[in-house]
Amino acid sequence: MRSLRYIALLFTLLCVACGTRVAAQVESATSADCDTVDTVDEVLTGATDTAAYMPLLRARRVAVLANHTAMFSPTEHIVDMMHREGVNIVGIFSPEHGFRGRAEAGAAVHNSVDERTGIPILSLYNGNTKRPTDDVMRSFDVLVVDMQDVGLRFYTYYISMLRMVDACADFGCDVVVLDRPNPNGHYVDGPILDMRFKSGVGWLPIPVVHGLTMGEIALMAVGEGWAKRVDITVVKCRNYDHTVHYTLPIAPSPNLPTQHSIYLYPSTCLFEGTVVSMGRGTDMPFEVYGHPDMRGREFSYTPQPNAGSKSPPHSGKLCYGVDLRGVADVDIWQEGINLGYVVDAYRDLDMGDSFFTPMFEKLIGVDWVRRMIIEGYDAKDIESCWAEDVRKFKEQRRKYLLYSE
Repeated sequence: MRSLRYIALLFTLLCVACGTRVAAQVESATSADCDTVDTVDEVLTGATDTAAYMPLLRARRVAVLANHTAMFSPTEHIVDMMHREGVNIVGIFSPEHGFRGRAEAGAAVHNSVDERTGIPILSLYNGNTKRPTDDVMRSFDVLVVDMQDVGLRFYTYYISMLRMVDACADFGCDVVVLDRPNPNGHYVDGPILDMRFKSGVGWLPIPVVHGLTMGEIALMAVGEGWAKRVDITVVKCRNYDHTVHYTLPIAPSPNLPTQHSIYLYPSTCLFEGTVVSMGRGTDMPFEVYGHPDMRGREFSYTPQPNAGSKSPPHSGKLCYGVDLRGVADVDIWQEGINLGYVVDAYRDLDMGDSFFTPMFEKLIGVDWVRRMIIEGYDAKDIESCWAEDVRKFKEQRRKYLLYSE
């Protein structure tokens, strides 16, 4: 363990100088659910607190649920560190986008072997059960989870974690969550999921923006009976609370390449349930929206297949629409979910119900938002209808919070 203490000290020093350090973007701002933002010099993830979790792994068979964001230091992945320190890692589980984070959204990810360590990589996003076989579950004693989430109900990393929590409960395995800050953790917004629309992009009865870290949502899922009861240890972040606007050092998935796209994502991802392009197939995904038939728009772009999207909506077609890259971060924080973007496109295209796809209800979580848009309600009027959901959820989640609001 002495070498680990030296590594932790070296990491702290590197964080001061390295641009990829785990950092907190500090802004003085207000939002619907957050008042002043405190000044924080440095945020340390749970992975850096080795004294809190390495003793739990010694002399045990360990499986790791992680992806490319699970960095122990600016230059070393958590799996590489644990392997170097002699932890008996018997397998790596990978979520959507794969262990190295390169697969496009929704694409099946196949089993493989980690080239650096020779450890088997078992996909939880292979188009099949998304849960390991019984033989695989019997091969380990404790699961370590380390993934950077973005705090949205339709972002799938927490779902992969909770599926594994249920599996671990069935086989008596412990769970250790190495927590990471939530870049959208400063507010709660959106309607609570109607469980009739439960899917792979919406697993729990929570709002679109839930304001929880991965550790907090794991504790809440077990505590509320949404996941099976299991022994969960959450290794907390240090120097973090829910007023911090945390800047991700690594893009969490191929189509969220910038911090600005992460802030806009709660609003612009709703276009995935419509005929409108949200910028997949460009270098500005989720920061623009458009359609070949939108009218009176000066901004235009043409989606093309790229590494993050092999078949983007309206591929090869000139789309007219709106560029949101100039919207200030503080304005997004104040606004929260902005349904006005969807309403704007709906009214422009004048397609009626054919504007939407069944995915819309899975993303927004309820059926009444579509109806209200079709009936001509303004965005603000619709957004006010989920205010009570937000209030109830914030009260419900309070006892599971690990960090102050």
